[in-house]
Amino acid sequence: MIETMTILTDREWFLVIIGIVIYALLFVLTVQNSRRKVLDLQERLNKVRVMQEEQQASSKEGIEQNRRKIAELEGLIRKLGDENSVLKLELEEKKTRLDYANRMAEIETEKRNQAETVIFGSDIYLRIKRLMNEGRSLGDSDWNQLEQVVNSVYTGFTERLYNLYRMSDQDYRVSLLTKIHIQPKDIATLTAHSKESVASTRSRLYQKVFGEKGSSKDWDDFVLTL
Repeated sequence: MIETMTILTDREWFLVIIGIVIYALLFVLTVQNSRRKVLDLQERLNKVRVMQEEQQASSKEGIEQNRRKIAELEGLIRKLGDENSVLKLELEEKKTRLDYANRMAEIETEKRNQAETVIFGSDIYLRIKRLMNEGRSLGDSDWNQLEQVVNSVYTGFTERLYNLYRMSDQDYRVSLLTKIHIQPKDIATLTAHSKESVASTRSRLYQKVFGEKGSSKDWDDFVLTL
C-alpha cells in the first residue's frame, strides 16, 4: 500500500514538472509572438511614413521647397567660383539630384492630375459601370486589366499595398476599386460579396496596417493617398 502511494506521488510530481515546463514554453512563445507583432507593426508604420514623405516630396509644397534649395545651392556655387573645386562639385551634385527629384515629381503630379481622365475614359472603367448596372461581378481578365490601368497612372500602387500587408485577393480587389472611387455598395456587387463584408474588409485592413482601430472610411482615405 505504501509503495503504491509513493508511485502515485512520483507521478504527480512528474505531471507538475511537465506542467511547469509547458507553461514556461507557452510563456516564451507568447512573448516572442508579441514582440514579433510589435516589430511587424513598426515596420509597416515606417513604410507608411516613407510613402507619406514621398507624397509630400511630390506635392506642390515639396517641389517648391526643392526649388528654394536649388536656388540656395546655385548662389553658393556662384560664390565659390573657381575656389574649392571639391566642395563645388558636391554642391552641383546635390543640385542635380534635386533637379531630377523635382522633374520626376512634376511628371508624377501631371499623371495624377490626368488620372481621372485616363481611368474614367478607359475601356475597363466603362465595363465596370456596365457590370454595376447589370448587377454582375468582374472576371479575372477584368481584374488584370483594372490593375494595369491603375498602376499606369498611380505608379507602384500594387507594390505599395503588398509591401504593407499580405493581402488576400478580396483585400486587394476592394482596395483597387476604392482607388478608382467606386462606392462600397457597388464594390460589393463587383466582388460578389455583401456590403457588410466589404465594410469589414476595409476596417480590418486599416487595423492591420496601422495597429489601431479605424473605420472603413479611414482605409479609403489612406488608399486614395497612395
